[in-house]
Amino acid sequence: MTPLFIPSPSVGVWYLGPLPIRAYALSIIAGIVLGWWITARRWRARGGTQETLDGILVWAVLAGIVGARIYHVITDAELYFGPGRDWYRMFYIWEGGLGIWGAVAGGALVAWWRCRKAHVSFAALADVVAPGLLVAQAVGRIGNYFNQELYGQPTTLPWGLEIDAAHRLLGYEQYATYHPTFLYELLWCLLGAAVLLLVERVFRLGRGKLFAAYIVWYTLGRFWIEGLRIDTVNTFGGFRLNSYTSLIVFVAGVALLVALFVTRPGLSPVPIEPASEQVIGDDDDHAADDVPASEERTSDSVTAPDEGPDELAP
Repeated sequence: MTPLFIPSPSVGVWYLGPLPIRAYALSIIAGIVLGWWITARRWRARGGTQETLDGILVWAVLAGIVGARIYHVITDAELYFGPGRDWYRMFYIWEGGLGIWGAVAGGALVAWWRCRKAHVSFAALADVVAPGLLVAQAVGRIGNYFNQELYGQPTTLPWGLEIDAAHRLLGYEQYATYHPTFLYELLWCLLGAAVLLLVERVFRLGRGKLFAAYIVWYTLGRFWIEGLRIDTVNTFGGFRLNSYTSLIVFVAGVALLVALFVTRPGLSPVPIEPASEQVIGDDDDHAADDVPASEERTSDSVTAPDEGPDELAP
């Protein structure tokens, strides 16, 4: 064991009588709440109403959780189906197993549907959501820390993560400290949120470009982090399945970003929530983006009367 290391929590579940309170679930919930709060501030600062946003996010979050579980079950089907496996455990979401790829895909698809019903530009919504989504992902990774799972290769670096013997993978029992990949992804996501806010302010990105930048940023870091992880997953040609997913989505994100810069430069020209001119939020909300409300109403769209030029396919 290295002289310096990050200790793992000794407990990841607490009990209120017979009711288990799991750190994994608390981390996911905390990430959702924080990401929602950030998104709401950004939405209101652009003139959107809380009621409209909540009507979209409730459905998107639920779809994201379902999509995350479906992705995990499909890509790790051997954990639930086959000899000696209990298929019904695929519904035991509290045991862990949520794929961010399925979460974003499922949430985006349903958000697009809800945006159409509310006459809201999905591209504008996606831009508003992007920084908060990265923060939510960062906080959610704390659950892996409490579960002592999804860690990386053995390391003697001073920030190596100590893993209890009971949680060490087969073939690595002799090692005590590992790369804390949960921490790497947490920091990468938080840095990404700050970068998105900066480039949005400097370059005035809009019309879906900020969300495309989110895709590029996250997949770039996730590809590197996947290369460090040693948990058992399906591999093809020596690469982990999520490595391929990261690479494919990264290329798609770059292509989307370039296409949006070429075909939809600047910010959205349509007004924000044309049915209501009232901006809900206090002065602090507007100060967060440091953009006058009058400017936002004509340049940084949240809603649109139709889904024409600002539509962004999920």
